[in-house]
Amino acid sequence: MKTALMVAEKPSLAQNLANILSNGKCSTNKGSNGACSVHEWNGSFKNEPVRFKMTSVCGHVMSLDFTGKYNNWDKVDPVELFSCPTEKKEAMPRLKMPAFLAQESRGCDYLILWLDCDKEGENICFEVMSCVQPYMKNDVCSPLVTYRARFSAITDKDIKAAMLNLVRPNENESRSVDARQELDLRIGCAFTRFQTKYFQGRYGDLDASLISYGPCQTPTLGFCVQRHDEIQTFKPETYWVLRVTASTSEGRELPLEWKRVRCFEKDIANMFLHGIKEIKEAIVINVQAKEKVKSRPVALNTVELMRVASAGLGMGPHHAMQIAERLYTQGYISYPRTETTSYPENFDLIGALRQQQGSSKWGSEVRALIANGINKPKKGHDAGDHPPITPMRQATESELEGDMWRIYDYVTRHFIATLSRDCRYLCTTITFEIGTETFSYSGNTLVDAGYTEIMHWQAFGKDEFVPVLNVDDVLKAHDHRLVECQTSPPDYLTESEVITLMEKHGIGTDASIPVHINNICQRNYVAVGSGRRLVPTNLGIVLVHGYQKIDPELVLPTMRSAVEEQLNLIAVGRADFQAVLAHTTEIFRRKFQYFVRSIEAMDQLFEVNFSSLKASGKALSRCGKCRRYMRYIQAKPARLHCSHCDDTYALPQNGTVRIYRELKCPLDDFELLSWSSGHRGKSFPLCPYCYNHPPFRDMKKGFGCNSCTHPTCPYGVNSTGVSGCVECEAGVLVLDPSAPKWKLACNRCDVIINIFEDATRVSVCEQACNACGAQLVCAEYKAERTRLPAALTEMTACLYCEPIFSALVEKHRAVTSRTPAPRGRGGRMRGGTKHRNKQPKDKMAQLAAYFV
Repeated sequence: MKTALMVAEKPSLAQNLANILSNGKCSTNKGSNGACSVHEWNGSFKNEPVRFKMTSVCGHVMSLDFTGKYNNWDKVDPVELFSCPTEKKEAMPRLKMPAFLAQESRGCDYLILWLDCDKEGENICFEVMSCVQPYMKNDVCSPLVTYRARFSAITDKDIKAAMLNLVRPNENESRSVDARQELDLRIGCAFTRFQTKYFQGRYGDLDASLISYGPCQTPTLGFCVQRHDEIQTFKPETYWVLRVTASTSEGRELPLEWKRVRCFEKDIANMFLHGIKEIKEAIVINVQAKEKVKSRPVALNTVELMRVASAGLGMGPHHAMQIAERLYTQGYISYPRTETTSYPENFDLIGALRQQQGSSKWGSEVRALIANGINKPKKGHDAGDHPPITPMRQATESELEGDMWRIYDYVTRHFIATLSRDCRYLCTTITFEIGTETFSYSGNTLVDAGYTEIMHWQAFGKDEFVPVLNVDDVLKAHDHRLVECQTSPPDYLTESEVITLMEKHGIGTDASIPVHINNICQRNYVAVGSGRRLVPTNLGIVLVHGYQKIDPELVLPTMRSAVEEQLNLIAVGRADFQAVLAHTTEIFRRKFQYFVRSIEAMDQLFEVNFSSLKASGKALSRCGKCRRYMRYIQAKPARLHCSHCDDTYALPQNGTVRIYRELKCPLDDFELLSWSSGHRGKSFPLCPYCYNHPPFRDMKKGFGCNSCTHPTCPYGVNSTGVSGCVECEAGVLVLDPSAPKWKLACNRCDVIINIFEDATRVSVCEQACNACGAQLVCAEYKAERTRLPAALTEMTACLYCEPIFSALVEKHRAVTSRTPAPRGRGGRMRGGTKHRNKQPKDKMAQLAAYFV
């Protein structure tokens, strides 16, 4: 029997697809990488019996990066990044996805790709194809071997229809994604590396770990700063409004609106007031009643969903799209990434509507709509990608809690509203004459609520009072007065408004728009204020003003929208991949070189707004070169600066740094520091110089003394290491310096072993255990607090083999560590706990290597 391998974009999606295609009769096994499952069943394909295997990836399999040495910020001139070689690397090495796909595809006859139906999904198709090519029975490039499923919703009908109408993967769309990835990598990394090194080497209070540039991110920031500039340069003007109140015979008061609206000259405004002040009658000169329509919405697309989520639901667009994606993979809504706002001709609107008639929230409205007949939806824009976002099955609030329910609720109400009647209301305007001045009064009366019954937040309030009056009726006029007002500046842009501007100017795609907005927030370029308004920070403002001084095109949206047009031409096969790439790269390379030559223009703005490194931070530890105190800059990124040597040293982030017992590194005479992630996390000593300039070949930049292989240093791994880590491959359990909370911490992963509570001193001995090879440990207690048997105050033994010691040991994970590591079972370690016999290397061998 032949075998067909199916690949979806996420494990949850693979499971749903397998259940639908196998009619719930598939068997499931965990994949070898631990993240993906493999679902199998027998069926038929191309009129022959076939064994189906459905599995998935976890997003992109590969990511683009520079080759080896070009990832070294210190040794590579950023301008080289515009021409240096790139390579595809595993996007998530921990998942071993290429190896997993290779294993599952071995000997398979067909490949059927169920990736998301957008350009990124198309790109992942070709990543999967390249991984399985050597292992399939036949050539994956053949149209008789590889097939592509196109679908917009996870429903039985859609999925089975997609299976019957398989197509070819679209290589042009995939190439357009390759082009975007390469351009963004080269342009973004070159500018980001140069800016970050230049400004962090000069200023201490930028409070940003990265001074990044992005071809989409920076124009997005530009919109926010442009509005900030408009607010700052706004000069309020005073104006005056003439107000009069009219009273009906029943005593109802009508506040009248002046036809001239406002007057900017007080003397002239007073003249108008004096002209009518003595006139106490308001004569009706016109009554006009006109029926108006508040139009129902067009079908929902991605950009509108993000706008509503931000403006109406108080959710960031990035978070909203994550929620929508989960609703889609669970089969509640159709594919949430679409630019289309027009339902296809063959779309089963009635069928989708009937699924909602049992709902306790909107069932009655839906039943009435079906009984009275639906309205033809408004004609929207057909982008030729996916149908609009619609609900695919009924859900209840107990099924979907919190934000998932709020997004589902909106999508469903919006869908029902597109099939409902328009809202109609009567607008009555009564025009009055008082002396030589004309005034009016307007009121609205609801005729038909239409779609606002379901989208209730757009509904009218109470009907406004409209008196029944005829021409030449006279009302009493009183309370003539001038009201002084001032023009007000515009407010900061909301996320919703920024999304609109990005869409208008072609910045990003429906998939990437929320990512760019999220980036400028995380980079500390804007802060999210009340009403989800994006308020630029000092850093964001100075950056944009700097680009405007040097090269405004770097921040204007025109440059990126022109690039997006070229990428779209690649996607539709009307532009050559290499030509677009070479042309655009050369333009930005020249812009980068001009930017570097002109950086002083931007630096002048930084100088005014930020403090120099010399004036920042506080004195902390001595420099090993000049013996003067270096200053510790706590603002992101935390670092040390020696103003005499003009050297800056990076430090570990997200923790506390302090002097370590005024000890010095035996290699370079720099004073040691201690870094701690908190009392429940790990800590280790480090030499600022060695941390930035590793002294040994087997050490990497960014390692502390707990990884230093110096053969005799009392703070290095050879003196403080006890054994190989109980869980990870490369780690060594090292004695943590954070007394009196004694613990061992792995110098690679986040395993922590608490040891000897209340001990006064713990040290690692030179002798090793004969049974397991771990270094022996000496624990000392005060007599009144000892936990050792027979009131002993001191004992030396192996942590693992001595039952007395193993009872005083407890393992857990560093709570503040962000490094993903293999999961452990936790709990107490007993004498029989398994650990690798991996002690630090022989000291004499190390010493020989050190001198050689």
